[in-house]
Amino acid sequence: MRIANIIIFHKNEASVDRLLKVMIHPDSDFYLHLDKKVSIEPFLHLGKMPNTYFVENRKNARWAGYSQVEAIINSLDEIIKSKRPYDFVNLLSGQDYPIKPVSHIVEVLSGNIGKSFMISETPPSPWWNEAKARFTKYHFSDYGFRGKYRLGDLISNILPERKFPLEFQLYGGPYSAYWILSMDAAAYLHSLLSKKDKLYWFFKHTWAPDEFLINTILMNSPFRNTVVNENYHYFSWEPGQAHPSILTVDDFPKLQKSHKFFARKFDPAVDEKVLDLIDEQILKIDKQF
Repeated sequence: MRIANIIIFHKNEASVDRLLKVMIHPDSDFYLHLDKKVSIEPFLHLGKMPNTYFVENRKNARWAGYSQVEAIINSLDEIIKSKRPYDFVNLLSGQDYPIKPVSHIVEVLSGNIGKSFMISETPPSPWWNEAKARFTKYHFSDYGFRGKYRLGDLISNILPERKFPLEFQLYGGPYSAYWILSMDAAAYLHSLLSKKDKLYWFFKHTWAPDEFLINTILMNSPFRNTVVNENYHYFSWEPGQAHPSILTVDDFPKLQKSHKFFARKFDPAVDEKVLDLIDEQILKIDKQF
């Protein structure tokens, strides 16, 4: 059994360094997608760690843009081209950290080969009531020009409402952007999304498609019966927040009791002690990085 871990990040070299060191395992490889807008020079030493590879075709990933999905697709491209035999693809960010020993993660996944793990909800729901505007209106998140949000509102008020381009039941939600997929499901996803077709151009002008496009595709695919509605990621969301809360020592009791594999987001500049507690009391690692 072997896992390909994609880590997508744009900052915090020390955090990614620490994440890699606690996750090194004989059955795990790491594919690092560093945002193209960032110089790779300060991060090059990360590629010297065991079984660690930089994704060569890097994307300038903009928040809420389709470029976030493209970063994933480009990472999957590297994994598939490597010809290494994987059973799972695990998506992480540079602000994730394990809250279970890697040996435990490997053991659980070894008993679930062929399954995928991601969390989805279907409309109607409070999340979907707001999320519908992500694709019915025009969004220019992937562009760098000034006034792009105002232009999106203007065009959306003039043109007819956009229609979802697939005859599919919709799946997604606030916890859906991170997942662990079987290699077969990941390859299926890659084959559909690696083309610059009408699907690409529709979602190029959609808000935060990484929170529902991948889930919708897989839950309407031959792999739907292999999907478990669990992504093994711990988040802390405050009402009305656009991002998960930064986790601190105050969150540690919940992290310690959680059955999840990973938690996010961590920021050592805000609170590094929580990572030390995880190392000492959960991962049982003596060395501090």
